[in-house]
Amino acid sequence: MSKKPTKKKAPLRSRTWFASHDRDALVHRSWMKNQGIPHDQFDGRPVIGICNTWSQVTPCNAHFRELAAHVRDGILDAGGFPLEFPVMSLGETLMRPTTMLFRNQAAMDVEESIRANPFDGVVLLMGCDKTTPALLMGAASCDLPAIGVSGGPMLNGKFRGEDIGSGTHVWKFTEMLKTGEMKMSDMVEVESCMSRSAGHCMTMGTASTMASMVEALGMGLPTNAAIPAVDSRRRVLARMAGRRIVEMVHEDLRMSQILTREAFENAIMVNGAIGGSTNAVVHLLAIAGRIGVDLTLDDWDRLGRDMPCLVNLMPSGKYLMEDFYYAGGLPVVIREIGKYIHRKALTVNGRTMWDNCKDAVNYNTDVITPIAKPFKPQGGIAVLRGNLAPDGCVIKPSAATPKLMKHKGRAVVFEDVDDLHRRIDDPKLDVDPSCVLVLKNCGPKGYPGFPEVGNFALPAKILKQGVTDMVRISDARMSGTAYGTVVLHTSPEAAAGGPLALVRNGDLVEIDVAKRKIQLHVTADELARRKAKWKPLPPHATRGWVKLYCDTVQQADKGVDCDFMVGKSGAKVGRVSH
Repeated sequence: MSKKPTKKKAPLRSRTWFASHDRDALVHRSWMKNQGIPHDQFDGRPVIGICNTWSQVTPCNAHFRELAAHVRDGILDAGGFPLEFPVMSLGETLMRPTTMLFRNQAAMDVEESIRANPFDGVVLLMGCDKTTPALLMGAASCDLPAIGVSGGPMLNGKFRGEDIGSGTHVWKFTEMLKTGEMKMSDMVEVESCMSRSAGHCMTMGTASTMASMVEALGMGLPTNAAIPAVDSRRRVLARMAGRRIVEMVHEDLRMSQILTREAFENAIMVNGAIGGSTNAVVHLLAIAGRIGVDLTLDDWDRLGRDMPCLVNLMPSGKYLMEDFYYAGGLPVVIREIGKYIHRKALTVNGRTMWDNCKDAVNYNTDVITPIAKPFKPQGGIAVLRGNLAPDGCVIKPSAATPKLMKHKGRAVVFEDVDDLHRRIDDPKLDVDPSCVLVLKNCGPKGYPGFPEVGNFALPAKILKQGVTDMVRISDARMSGTAYGTVVLHTSPEAAAGGPLALVRNGDLVEIDVAKRKIQLHVTADELARRKAKWKPLPPHATRGWVKLYCDTVQQADKGVDCDFMVGKSGAKVGRVSH
């Protein structure tokens, strides 16, 4: 009986640095040894980069030093050689004007750091909103074996006997402050109650959504999405990821084998089932552009249109990520929508998506509802088109007010965010609850950077009437923790000369989500006259990253990547440095 042939291990690119005995290899090994690394680490073990976005100014990722240590232990367990390296960290809570201005810059940092160093595979440590897409984009352009490890959500917020959600309750409490329902002393108290452990937002905001996308794409181990940051099982997952990446290098299991079209379609369907953030749209479009998958807004609408929302989490529902994990987490959701997904899609653990999820158990059907009795009938992202958004715009039906999903109203226009801040609470503002609030010049080029200001608060005079929602339209994004009937990502944006730039006070604006329609009731001739008088904004910068970004950034319907960064260059070893 003949022996089954063993699969030949993939050649290690790190051997180019460390395997020979010439001058360059001597330099590479000798200087590394000043960190106490023994010589046998250079004997042909896979070199694994631990890409770390730790930073004290990124509070969501502030526990990543410890998490990286557990990844390191796992790599050593499996016979690998771990080398941790820092990349630009994007903290949603502090960075101005918006972290989205720097997502592509961080992706460039990740890509070039991986390619320039002797890595055979990488573990990507990500948590806060933009660190996840930035790391996936950069690594995808190198296409080495890679595995994502999310930092995990914070523990549930607790305030005076009530569970409160990061972000979601920020919007609620600030509106209550406007109306006098809360005092400033209450707000100070709530700050500590809301953020009481390490980790990212514990609502189904963008960070939790993108952690779910890592798992749904097959780029993270099962349960990556929901284990709380401070739960010991998050550390176990990190260690197991460290072990697994060494095996992936030996198998030569690259990102392009995981990030297939089927994987992206699975992620879009999962985003609908969890009631995920609208921000996932631009991030998945950008990641797909890097790996070479032709993904469009039409795919989002086609795959998400009929997907019910199964997860009862803020901002669409009641519970938080800690509850989601205890209920069974993302594997339960994927099992529930099993008849829709591509079951054979490969994941980083070498098993199919269905193999990973088919035996998942739902421990709380209030948190994760069965698909036969969904939490909400629609969870996907709806893509609207019309003369106000020829290239599309998006709305999240599960976070919107049902009666406003078909609406026509008089436009109240704010030319930019400064105009909004000056006038929104002016008692003389000519506005009533039936109006449509329109915000311009907050897109990728206009702000610059595409900020989360699309869910701006209602006028104080409207809030005092007890009205909690109005139709809002902008070329901005909104936080995944936010809610409301908010139309976002209007493309082309106002600063690029899109029709949004031409809207005037008093124009009639109509949305019909069921018909996927958004219409400005102004004649084509009148719009042409307005366009002839339109003048672009002056440049935001004459040098540096902001100029490069504004000159090259694509529109929201393309994923907001810089045009020169789309695609991948692989990880060919560069010329010697000495």
